[in-house]
Amino acid sequence: MIRLLKFLSWSCVAVVCALALSISGAFLYLSPTLPSADALRSIQLQIPLRIYSSDGKLIAEYGEMRRSPIEFTAIPKEFIDALLSAEDDNFANHYGVDVTGLMRAATQLLKSGHIQSGGSTITMQVAKNYFLTSERSFSRKITEILLALQIERELSKDEILELYVNKIYLGNRAYGIEAAAQIYYGKSIQELSLAQMAMIAGLPKAPSRYNPVANPERSKERRDWILGRMYRLGKIDHERYQAALAEPVEVRLQLQEPELMAPYIAEMARAEMVGRFGSDAYTEGFQVYTTVPSQLQEYANTAVRQGLIDYDQRHGYRGPEARYRGQSLETWKHKLSEHRTQGGLQPAIVTELNDTGIQVLTQQGEEESVDWETMKWARPYLNTNSVGEWPKKPADIVQPGDLIRLLREDDGRLVFSQLPTAQSALVSLDPYSGAIQALVGGFSFEQSNYNRAIQAKRQPGSSFKPFLYSAALDKGYTAATLVNDAPIVYHDSSMDEAWRPRNDNNTFLGPIRLREALYRSRNLVSIRLLQNIGMQYALNYFSRFGFDTQSMPRDLSLALGTAALTPLEITSGWSVFANGGYKIEPYLIERVESRDGDILFAANPPRAPRSAPAADAVPHEEGIIPAQPVAFTEPETQLAEQIVDSRTAYILNSMLQDVIIRGTGRRALALERDDLAGKTGTTNDSKDAWFSGYNGDYVTTVWAGFDQPESLGRWEYGGTVALPIWMNFMGPALQGRPSHQLAEPEGLLSLRVDPLSGRAASPSTPNAYFELFKAEDSPPPMSEFDSGFGVPGSPLPADEVAPIDLF
Repeated sequence: MIRLLKFLSWSCVAVVCALALSISGAFLYLSPTLPSADALRSIQLQIPLRIYSSDGKLIAEYGEMRRSPIEFTAIPKEFIDALLSAEDDNFANHYGVDVTGLMRAATQLLKSGHIQSGGSTITMQVAKNYFLTSERSFSRKITEILLALQIERELSKDEILELYVNKIYLGNRAYGIEAAAQIYYGKSIQELSLAQMAMIAGLPKAPSRYNPVANPERSKERRDWILGRMYRLGKIDHERYQAALAEPVEVRLQLQEPELMAPYIAEMARAEMVGRFGSDAYTEGFQVYTTVPSQLQEYANTAVRQGLIDYDQRHGYRGPEARYRGQSLETWKHKLSEHRTQGGLQPAIVTELNDTGIQVLTQQGEEESVDWETMKWARPYLNTNSVGEWPKKPADIVQPGDLIRLLREDDGRLVFSQLPTAQSALVSLDPYSGAIQALVGGFSFEQSNYNRAIQAKRQPGSSFKPFLYSAALDKGYTAATLVNDAPIVYHDSSMDEAWRPRNDNNTFLGPIRLREALYRSRNLVSIRLLQNIGMQYALNYFSRFGFDTQSMPRDLSLALGTAALTPLEITSGWSVFANGGYKIEPYLIERVESRDGDILFAANPPRAPRSAPAADAVPHEEGIIPAQPVAFTEPETQLAEQIVDSRTAYILNSMLQDVIIRGTGRRALALERDDLAGKTGTTNDSKDAWFSGYNGDYVTTVWAGFDQPESLGRWEYGGTVALPIWMNFMGPALQGRPSHQLAEPEGLLSLRVDPLSGRAASPSTPNAYFELFKAEDSPPPMSEFDSGFGVPGSPLPADEVAPIDLF
């Protein structure tokens, strides 16, 4: 018996020694390849890219992992108790490895023949999650054990727990307990009840099996088991235990919705961040603050959507998107699930007609009513220029089973509508810095992520004319210069027939002042002006604004805006007129912060001075050389390059204000402001409609048209399609703001002018008016009247030369 005991004793010693030698050997073999546990202190968890408005509203989040790291001191003690009760109740006492747990796992392996559990402690899980793969093998397990022992030597228990709770996957792309709390309950982990904390604590074991959204019953069983463990371990008393058990499972997936709908802005910022940081942009936790104030963006969203809906309804109802007539309610619900809300227009299926309107089935599975008053607009669409008779009852428009679109108003009422087929874009900039204040690239990003504000190159039509007039003013013409508004014929060997440009109303006014020609948008004057100043001079001048002149046409049609430009390019160019002659560069990202809040990038673009400096410009063969700047708004920032004489900008500004007061932009007078300037633009056959305009606060351009160019309609122009959108943005944007006029620079004269000759008027001249002139370009007095032609600033137009002839 004694011999047997000795044998067993020595056998145990031998086994222990063999085990110790095995572990030692494994350690010696693997230790050179083990990572340093101390590296965990500086490890960077993957955090998504978040993009915000300038006032801190979330626009978008990009990245596979939703994670919001939390410090140990911010973790509620109740959650720690719940987690340890579920995962590692001996955590405070072991040194990284729990022998009991390993023996239990070994026993299960021997009985079943395959691995059922790993016997891992939280420390071992930290080792696996941060340094190892999920491979199930003995070598990986040994490495995990060795790393756990090393981690326990170098890190505190609190540090280990913090690493664990921020790394673990908890379902629905949630990594870490704070992200899980937000996704499942819409609250921080600190705001959860005991039962909710126990629910989160039950997820690490099997996030899909115990997911409270997908498997509420199984997740409740897991929660209740954890609560029971907490009670048996003395972490909670009986009263709290019973109260937590009685709490219902109320979980709804709380995916973080954008606080501001600006998907085109978000995509621009995302692309720029990827360009700067590569794939790290999605994982390094960058926080991007854009230049866009949320309120202005909301105004822009509303203006574009309402403007397109108004245009669309003027041209009639094109019928339902689909017909599911005679099908079951369940089929209708399934069909509705296949359609997305676009631009705020919800899909619905008509279920019933009555005298007061229709009943519809919404995507929420509810039946609601739509009032007949909201449907009366729906005359049948015949073609772009024609609509049918006014409907007299709902049956004239829809039938049960029709898939239609509805707009829900603020009071909850549903309004009958349809998805517009035309598109629009809006860009608004700060004219002094170039900061993008609002941008909309189309009716709906869900419908099309094509950003028309920055990608669609379209002909700007007459909204391009101010650039031509600016070139003429910088070459010595004045607002009082008379140019002949008369028919012309253009002969070119490359054309099959002569070009006979005309004004939009096919009328001719004869000699007309440049000021009047601009606000009346006279095409023939623009063509003569381009011919007189010279094509090369004009192209050189346009290049100052950053336009790609290589792609511009080299013929006189350029005067009518036939160059292809994006709304952003046009808006950037118009900023020069709004700020007194300075070229700014549009930009979107104001600053980029790291995950720790450190500023990694802050925009500091060249800016135009808020008060334009005096311009002692001198004549030059290519125009006017601006004077050197004499004032800064912010001395620490670089002053933007002056590309247009500030006096030219001021005179042109007054001419563009006349477009609002008495020209094609008169509708904008409804905004009741005295500081607005702008210009409409409409291309041939009304394929593109534009309005660009500004005051001292914002310069804004609106484009409208079809993606595949076609006519907007016989009676649709920049003033009927684009201008109302511009007004619906600028009106609320400027609400309550004081008048912001362009400051008048030195070197200007205001003189009385004879409207018939363009010369300085005598006291007795009838109908004389005051006009602005540069000091060196002031007109001669009537006493020096002669019949000179062809000189910039002269009262009558230059002689025409071939290939242009009067007819």
